[in-house]
Amino acid sequence: MLSMAHILKTLNSWFWWENIWMPVNVTWAHFVDRDGLVFPKPHQLYATIPYAFVLLIIRFFSERYVAIPLAKALGIKNARRVKPQPNPVLESYFRECSKHPSQSEIQGLAKKCNCTVRLVEKWFRRRRNLEIPTVLRKFQEAFWRFSFYLTSSIAGFIFLYDKPWFYDIWQTWVGYPFQDFLAHVVHHLAAIGLMSGSWCGNYVRLGTLVMFVHDTADFWLEAAKMFNYAHWEKTCNMLFIIFSIAFFITRIILFPFWILRATLYQPTYYSTTPVIAYFLFNGLLLILQGLHLYWGYLIFKILRRFICLK
Repeated sequence: MLSMAHILKTLNSWFWWENIWMPVNVTWAHFVDRDGLVFPKPHQLYATIPYAFVLLIIRFFSERYVAIPLAKALGIKNARRVKPQPNPVLESYFRECSKHPSQSEIQGLAKKCNCTVRLVEKWFRRRRNLEIPTVLRKFQEAFWRFSFYLTSSIAGFIFLYDKPWFYDIWQTWVGYPFQDFLAHVVHHLAAIGLMSGSWCGNYVRLGTLVMFVHDTADFWLEAAKMFNYAHWEKTCNMLFIIFSIAFFITRIILFPFWILRATLYQPTYYSTTPVIAYFLFNGLLLILQGLHLYWGYLIFKILRRFICLK
C-alpha cells in the first residue's frame, strides 16, 4: 500500500515536471544563481506566512486605534444592538436549522419554550440583527482595505518608477538569455496562483505590473465607502467618480492593451513553441479580464443612474 509520503513525493515530481513548464533543452538548472544573477526561489514564499500574521496584527491595531477615532470624527456612531434573552433551544435552532423559521416552525418552538409566538419572532429578529455588521464595523473594514491598497500602490510606484519596464513593457523580456526567457514563460499557476507563480517562475517584472495596475484603483473605492458610511454624500460621489475613472483606465485599457499584450503577443518574438504554463497563465489573466468587463458594466450602470438622477 502506498504511503502518504510516497504519494506526496509523486505529486510533487509531477507538478514540477519540466516537460509541463518548459520546452526541450531547458531545465530547472537554468534557475540556479550564477554570474551575479539571482533568481526567485519557490521556498522563499514561506516568508509570506509570518508576514501574514504581522499584517493581521497591524490590521487589529489600525482598526481599533485609528479607524474608530476617525469614524467618530466623521460622525459615525457605534450603534448598540439589543441582544435577545439567552435561550439554548432557540439558539441551537438558529445555528443548526434555520435563521428564518417558517410560521409553523415558530409555533412549534413557542410551544417547546413555553412562550408566545411573538416572543419567538422577536428573539429571532434580534438574533439576526446581531449577525449584520454595524456601520462602524463596515467602516473599519473599508479603512483597512483603503490603507492596504493605498500603501501597496505607493510602494509599487516607489519600487517601479525607475525601472525601464514600467514605461516600456517590452523591457520585461530584455536582458535574458534565450533559454532563460523560455523558463520565464513558466507561470506556475495551476495550484499556487498568479502572484506565487510569477515569483516561482522568475516572472516578477510582469507580476509587479499586474499588482500595481490592480491596486491603484481599489483604494479610491474603499475611501468612497468610508465617506458613504459617514453620510458625506458629495465626498462619496466625488471619490466614486475618481474610482470609476481609475478603474476604466487601469482595468479596461491598461490591463488588456498593456499587460495582456505583453503576455499573449510579445513572447512569440522569442519562441514559436509556447509551453503549457503559457496557456495556464494567460487563461487566468483572461478570466480576470472577463471579471473586469463585468465589474466595469456594473460601474457604468451605477454612473448612468447617478447622472440621470442629477
